[in-house]
Amino acid sequence: MSMRSILIGVSALALASCGSSEPGLDQTGARPDLPKQRQTLLPPMNIATPAGWEGEAPKAPPGFTVTAMATGLKVPRQILVLPNGDILIGEGMGGQDAPTLRPKDVIAGYIKSTGKTPVKGGNRVTLLRDTNGDGKPDLRTVFASGLNAPYGLAYAAGSIYVANQDAIVRFPYSDGLTQAQGPGQELVKLPSRINHHWTKAMTSSPDGAKLYVGIGSNSNVGERGMDVEEDRAQIWEIDRQSGARRTYASGIRNPTALAINPANGQLWSVVNERDELGPQLVPDYLTSVRDGGFYGWPYSYWGQHADPRVHPQKPGLVRAAIRPDYALGSHVAALGLSFVTGAGMGNGYAEGAFVGEHGSWNRQDLSGYKVVWVPFAKGRPSGKPQDFLTGFIKDGHARGRPVGVAYDPVGNALLVADDLSNTLWRIAPTR
Repeated sequence: MSMRSILIGVSALALASCGSSEPGLDQTGARPDLPKQRQTLLPPMNIATPAGWEGEAPKAPPGFTVTAMATGLKVPRQILVLPNGDILIGEGMGGQDAPTLRPKDVIAGYIKSTGKTPVKGGNRVTLLRDTNGDGKPDLRTVFASGLNAPYGLAYAAGSIYVANQDAIVRFPYSDGLTQAQGPGQELVKLPSRINHHWTKAMTSSPDGAKLYVGIGSNSNVGERGMDVEEDRAQIWEIDRQSGARRTYASGIRNPTALAINPANGQLWSVVNERDELGPQLVPDYLTSVRDGGFYGWPYSYWGQHADPRVHPQKPGLVRAAIRPDYALGSHVAALGLSFVTGAGMGNGYAEGAFVGEHGSWNRQDLSGYKVVWVPFAKGRPSGKPQDFLTGFIKDGHARGRPVGVAYDPVGNALLVADDLSNTLWRIAPTR
C-alpha cells in the first residue's frame, strides 16, 4: 500500500473522529462563545481541494464589480499600494522542513498540501499600474526578483521594504519607479530557524519612522521546546533607519497581517490561534496591539483560558494575558487586514477593516474562505463581521483562497490576493 493511500485512510479516520461543530455557537465579536476543550487522538481535518474558477469570479455585494486584475501570478501573498497608485504584490512560498514530532503532523501536512496551488512561489515582487482605473493594468513588470519568500511589504520615506522569511530588505524608491535599482540592502535579520510559521507580516508607523513586523511561533503550543521559540510569537518594532529592534508585543501566536487604523494611528493585527482543542477552539482574532502587551501564547488563549497541554504551566503569565478585541471564528486562517481611509468605498463601507480569511483545514465543516468587513466606530469594532467577497467555495471545493487584502485609496477599490488561483482580484463600486 502506498504512503498516499495510508495517509488517505488515516485522514478518513480523522474526519470520522469526534470533531463535529456545535450548532448555534456565535464565535465572532468581542465575546465569542468558547466551548469545552476537546482533545482527540486525531483532530478533525478537512480542506477544500482546488477546483478552478472556470470563467467565474468571486461574489461581492450589489453595487460592486469584481475584476481579475492580474492572473498567472506565482503565489501572491500580500499587497502594497504606493502613493502614486501603483500596486506591489509579494509572491512566494516559504518555510522549511521542520522535523515531524507525531504521526498527526505527517497527516496534517498531507491534508494541507492538497489545498495548495501546484505553482512554485515566484520569490519576487510584481508591480501593476492602472492609469485609468478600469481594473486592467497598463503596465505589469517585476519590481524585484531573487527574493526569499517575500511576504510583508511597506513604504516609508522614499524606500520600499520587503519582509523575506529571513530578513527585511530595503529598496530605494522614487515616484513612478517600475524596477528596483539593485538587489536591495538588508536592514535586519528575522528569525528563520525551522520557520514553522515563515510569513513575516509588516507595516510602517504613521510617521514612517518605525516598521512593525509579525513573527509567528515555531509550533502549535510549544511542543518543540521553548528554546526554538526565542524571538517568536512576537511583533517587533524596528527603527527604519538603523535596523535596531525591540519586542513590541509577545505571546501572539501567529500575527499574519498588520495595519494601522487611520482613525487614531493604533497598530492592529489579525492572528491565527492554536489547533487541536476542537473544531471551535481557538477563535482566530483581530486585535489592537498594545506596546508591551502579552497575548497568552502558549500558556493561555482568549485571555485567561489556560491551555493544559503546556508544561510547565505559568499561572502568572496567564493572569497577565490580554484578551483580544474581536474574534473572527475558529480556524478561519485570517491572513489579510486593511483599513479603509478617507470616505472609504461608500455603500456602507466607510469606516472599518477588511479581513482576508484563507480558510480552515482543521475542522470538518469548512470555515473562512472569504473576505469579511468589520465595521468600526470611534476607532473600535462596532458590529458583527459582514461577508464582502464570497464564492470561493463551490460544491465543497475551493476555487480560490484569499490572502492579503489592500484598500486602494487612489482607485477607490479593494484588492485581494488569491494564492490558489494565483489571481489579484479588484472590487470597486460599479460605475
